[in-house]
Amino acid sequence: MKPDSHRSTAWYHQRLAPPTGPVRVVIDTDAANEIDDQFALAWAMRRPDRLDVAGLYATPFSFAHRRPILPLAPPDDPAFAPPAVGMARSFDEIHRVLDVLADPVSVSAKARVFRGSEGYLAGPEQPLRSAAVDHLIATAREHKPDGPPLYVMALGCVTNIASALMLAPDLVDRIVMVWTSGYPSHAPWPNTSLNLEQDLWASQWLFECGVPLVYLPGYHVGAQLRLSLPEMQRHVQGRGAIGDDLHRLYTHNPLWSILGQTGAEPYSWVIWDIICVAWLLNPDWVPSGLVDTPRLGGDLRWAADATRPPMREAYAVHRDAIFAAFFAQALGDGGS
Repeated sequence: MKPDSHRSTAWYHQRLAPPTGPVRVVIDTDAANEIDDQFALAWAMRRPDRLDVAGLYATPFSFAHRRPILPLAPPDDPAFAPPAVGMARSFDEIHRVLDVLADPVSVSAKARVFRGSEGYLAGPEQPLRSAAVDHLIATAREHKPDGPPLYVMALGCVTNIASALMLAPDLVDRIVMVWTSGYPSHAPWPNTSLNLEQDLWASQWLFECGVPLVYLPGYHVGAQLRLSLPEMQRHVQGRGAIGDDLHRLYTHNPLWSILGQTGAEPYSWVIWDIICVAWLLNPDWVPSGLVDTPRLGGDLRWAADATRPPMREAYAVHRDAIFAAFFAQALGDGGS
């Protein structure tokens, strides 16, 4: 699918301009996948002055396709459960994080949490309807094509979002996608990224349908957002209920079992998903530029195409500034 001819390069430049003030956003998250989504949710919910969170969507996830390369993993580990189970667990985890935050904004947001797809797309242009998809379509259509967009913050695979774009192509004119996944678009390697590879049909649609896309590569860029245990102990533990909860998650990481770790080893962990929150709050923290949108092949590799519309792609992060802001704003009673 090629973008409609009326969407000029200038139109994409305008839509992809970094935000300079408050924005309306929905968050699509595989919150029970590991521990980074909870950090992102806490930060986003603690900044209602900048992020008007109109909906929170649970997206499917599963590590079942990686079982052959995880020889130390217990065969019955919950990480290998079907994507429908991952979605249901994420739905519950979103609610749990909102309960821990317990502030009025988070409590009211519980009415706007929706279940997403119970599986992945079976093929091209085969959308899956869900409560999350229906809410995204309705919410996006509250935004005029020539007005401020609805930002869609994607923290997992993009099944829900691709389905909405297939069912309602007019959303291309109403939303801006902000997604973290994979390698930079110039990298020659296969994108062995969970967010991208789980639902390849959905990922390919995101790069084909013409939606304005802010792409924040996980590898090389988001991977710099790493926290150590001493930093968690100094800056997170003891900082209110959410600080203690994030510290508990960090020291009881659900992915240790499939990775063959115990937590006794010296370790650090990448808090991938906060890159999306950081870009929306202060784009200067995540330097980016406009590049041609690549094609995504069935082999998970990028293919350059100079005839494609532009997307915005991050090439760096200001790691210390991002974590300083997170510590100040997300923990305890929040902050501005």
